[in-house]
Amino acid sequence: MRIGVHTGSPRVHEGGYVGMDVHRAARIAGSAHGGQVVMSEATAKLVTASLPRGVGLLDLGSHQLKDIAQAEHLFQLVLAGLASEFGPLRTLGASSSLPVPPTPLVGRDGELAELAALLESPGVRLVTLTGPGGSGKTRLAVGLAASLVERFTDGVYFVDLAAATGTDVMWTTIAEALDVPPEGRIPPGFFSHVAHRSALLVLDNLEQVNGADAVVVDLLRQAPKVVVMATSRRPLNVPGERQHAVPPLELPDQTAHEDVAQSGAVQLFVQSAQAVKSSFTLTAENAADVVAICRRLDGLPLAIELAAARIKLLTPKALLARLDTALDLKASGAGRPTRQQTLRDTIGWSHDLLTSQQQALFRRLGVFAGGADLDAITAVCGDTLEGSDPLELVGALVDANLATVNEDLYGEPRIGMLETVRSYARDQLTAAGELVTVSDRHADHYLALAELLKPLLHGPQHLQTRTRLETDHDNLREALRWILHSDTIPSDFADKAQTGLRLYTALHRFWFVSGYFSEGRRWAELAIGRAGGSDSAELARCLQLQATNLRMSADLDRAQHCATASVDMWRRLDDPSGLAAALVAAAAVGADIGQPPASLRPLYEEALAIARESGDKAQLCAILGGVATLVGFEHDYQRSLELDTEALDIARELADPSAALFHQHNLACSLRLIGRVQEAKEQMIDLIPRSLEFNEPADLMVLAEDYAAILADSGDYLTAVRLFGAADAMLERLGNLRYPVQEAELAQPIAKTRSSLSPTEWNAAYQAGRETTVEALLAETQLQKGTVA
Repeated sequence: MRIGVHTGSPRVHEGGYVGMDVHRAARIAGSAHGGQVVMSEATAKLVTASLPRGVGLLDLGSHQLKDIAQAEHLFQLVLAGLASEFGPLRTLGASSSLPVPPTPLVGRDGELAELAALLESPGVRLVTLTGPGGSGKTRLAVGLAASLVERFTDGVYFVDLAAATGTDVMWTTIAEALDVPPEGRIPPGFFSHVAHRSALLVLDNLEQVNGADAVVVDLLRQAPKVVVMATSRRPLNVPGERQHAVPPLELPDQTAHEDVAQSGAVQLFVQSAQAVKSSFTLTAENAADVVAICRRLDGLPLAIELAAARIKLLTPKALLARLDTALDLKASGAGRPTRQQTLRDTIGWSHDLLTSQQQALFRRLGVFAGGADLDAITAVCGDTLEGSDPLELVGALVDANLATVNEDLYGEPRIGMLETVRSYARDQLTAAGELVTVSDRHADHYLALAELLKPLLHGPQHLQTRTRLETDHDNLREALRWILHSDTIPSDFADKAQTGLRLYTALHRFWFVSGYFSEGRRWAELAIGRAGGSDSAELARCLQLQATNLRMSADLDRAQHCATASVDMWRRLDDPSGLAAALVAAAAVGADIGQPPASLRPLYEEALAIARESGDKAQLCAILGGVATLVGFEHDYQRSLELDTEALDIARELADPSAALFHQHNLACSLRLIGRVQEAKEQMIDLIPRSLEFNEPADLMVLAEDYAAILADSGDYLTAVRLFGAADAMLERLGNLRYPVQEAELAQPIAKTRSSLSPTEWNAAYQAGRETTVEALLAETQLQKGTVA
């Protein structure tokens, strides 16, 4: 018998249990051998503190289970009387996010062996592959990482940093590759998920990230089992770094057919040529020309691939003649070009062979960061298509190795470019005088996308919507950079500033619920700064949202300034709808800084009156929730309960699951505060499964501490303290702070648990909670009501 154990929240269906957690438990059981007990990390964290003497857990590392997207950290139960030695788990192997190369790696066997030995050397944890663009750094790194998968129990991960420009984006990009949950995407929370992992990270394209060296140093210091292989055009120059300059592919010394075929450069040429013309072979007749082509291109892999793509139309002899002419013209008067210039000239030569329509599409694709789907390409580059099939034009670029095509999460084609090629495309776009026009279209398209998806972040499609925005996050960042950075803003400064405010507002909730809180706050600051002081609805709304951001950072002086400015601007604009939300935000900040409740009451009562008169049920629902919270700060818990009940009824009438969760949560808190603790507990138990499904980190953290307060009032002190510990740890990972009024509200239930438990009991429970996730502890509460998990 083999046993798999997982803790989660299944659903009852026709007398049985169903759901993703049941499926996960089955896959864990299927990975075990006869006589072996294997459990998930969620279960391991729940039982670690209470294991009997002589019983332990063996860390088996991260594994990929069939049909489950994220890797699962697995543990084996070890105790006397049970066998403890088993073969490798029957999983898909250690987790890996390496891209799958379309062709085998050629000409690098010696370097693979050398670098593998280097990474096996004691103390070597950082190897940087350096070289010019197109020298094969990324391909070598991926090939090496693939050969080392079995060495790293928690897997190997590829992190493409081509679109990252700062350390915040670098941290979040690494976190996404490692499947770190949203609340842990930046330090210090990042390390609570990564510090224990034995993993290899391939950090690709580091040269353009300002501060990349500091991130790598911090990563190696805080995660002692992590090894980093970086690719960069220049070394990082940090302690412990081992540098390896990636040379060009080996060129043959002779031109004899049998000698030529052993050369790495020639092998790559033949492989690339056969990709576009399957009948191509290396023969005694064409060997000399192939060698000459490879020599002319300095053995640079990308240059060889670009040239070989033309074998579909040209013989090697004709290709050599055209290549010689093109490169000689570009290098005339400048002496022998550097390898980097050779690559750019080769890209230029391949570009010059495109039709004018293909060239136009090529340079305009340079505005996309992280690739694009066909809808985006059509919207941004539509005037170049002129009725042509976009797939046909893109196919020509792919055939010429000037673009790549992959499937996105929905099985649709996603078009991208290597960063070296994209840089050349942007230069061509600038030279053609089209940079402003095309970048404006790019920004307009992604603004429209963000505004289209914004309302869906509140409804039943919220998870798919977040995934959709994640897919184009780099393009959204690129649009914001274009709109808001002063060196890219053309004469229509005011229009761009308003567009920036709109785009920030559309993305605010996505950043908030997806773990990009700090990044979102900085974009808001930049957008507000660019807008200047001119009144507009966009600026007033952004100021209100930034007030909330700053409250969560405990920057209350600036929060008050933003909230007050928003209220004043909405009044000048004579916009009651916007004013109502700003009044609630201003009152909340006032409560945080300790203003007397009587001075805040006019603000929220005015907001509530506006909302009731508007006839807009969605706005009334939102305002009711905010006012209920503020009324609670005045200890008028009965009225708070009435407002929460009204808000919940409206949310359910509107079929808004996100709002319904929020207001049911507040309702439970109000019930507790008027002494109806059992009803409060029932409300919480009812909403926890749906909250876990929504998986919004900040909301789950608040839910955990509010449920802990209810459990403290009902006498379940140990569970309450564990939840307090888990919530505190999650708060630190989020990089947020509690509002001061929240701290005051939690003081009483925390004091109750301290007075009811010994210091030893309290500290042990609190630490156990800190070492467990909020999600796992909340799922455990479903067991307490009799639900099997």
